[in-house]
Amino acid sequence: MKMTMRWFGPDYDPVTLDKLRQVPGLKGVITTLYGVPPGDIWTRDELLALKNEVEAYGLSITGIESLGIHDSIKVAAKDRDRYIENYIASLKVLGEAGIDLVCYNFMAVFDWTRSNLAKPRIDGATAMSYEQEIIDKIDPNNMSAHMNAKAGGHILPGWEPERMARIKELFDLYRDIDSDTLFANMKYFLSAIMPVCEKYGIKMAMHPDDPAWPVFGLPRIMSNKEQLLRMIKTVDNPLNGITLCTGSLGSNTSNDIPEIIRALKGRIHFAHVRNVRHNAPGNFEESAHLSTDGSLDMYAIMKTLYDTGFDGPIRPDHGRNIWGEVSMPGYGLYDRALGVSYLNGLLEAIEKS
Repeated sequence: MKMTMRWFGPDYDPVTLDKLRQVPGLKGVITTLYGVPPGDIWTRDELLALKNEVEAYGLSITGIESLGIHDSIKVAAKDRDRYIENYIASLKVLGEAGIDLVCYNFMAVFDWTRSNLAKPRIDGATAMSYEQEIIDKIDPNNMSAHMNAKAGGHILPGWEPERMARIKELFDLYRDIDSDTLFANMKYFLSAIMPVCEKYGIKMAMHPDDPAWPVFGLPRIMSNKEQLLRMIKTVDNPLNGITLCTGSLGSNTSNDIPEIIRALKGRIHFAHVRNVRHNAPGNFEESAHLSTDGSLDMYAIMKTLYDTGFDGPIRPDHGRNIWGEVSMPGYGLYDRALGVSYLNGLLEAIEKS
């Protein structure tokens, strides 16, 4: 496994590459051209500039998270084929730059949702949390304002202001989209992009729904083992796989993460490994990565990944803000560095056992 961290780029991430390079065991970063809206074509010059900057610090770009999918593709609007062609053009830019992993999602309107981005914990740290009771009281049209008010001035991935300014229009777009329609639109998209993925060996790693249940009545199609298996079987190409996000799938207590890993053996291209603490049904919060701080068995998860032969990029995900650090919500340097050390320690113990 190649240990990585997510990095949002020089204009967006307060954590700099000179700090990331100091984390023992870190091999590369998962990044993106964050300022390019979904649907626009990535340019070779912009990508190579980012790649050169990362490599100047002795790291590598081990994958892209995310190459966003335009809503016209998700709802099968009249112009979806044009946006698919744009997506294919961006994949060609990635392939020609030697980048062979793309993490993305097919969520409707919101690509992740939390009720609090800095919930105080008993130890003084803060963490992102989800409480269904709070979400149920929020007007969906005001959800973006709710999130941004708690973002500490940072732009949130998947909640870009330009797109969220169209929130009422987006809900209208998805008004008649149910889970079967959304799945069919996903199949159409994946079938269209597989030829260019095959040409360049690009692994597409679908991220599960976050949280793993419907929010505001929007359809969900990637929330459990059965849905993940249906996706990879429907477009049965080895390059069509998933991002195993333990926190997203683990938000729902009915999901058995090790069982999901075994069922998807060979089709997990990327792993987000984080722990969550279940407080009540529909109520969870991010926690430290070690098992005793959350509800997931992190040793069992890492051992199952190891036993099933997973050797792709892996990164600690979310976690807490500790020691007074001010950062993008869920992406403080200190706790992510501790996560890298913890996951590497688990791997060493598993390899010796």
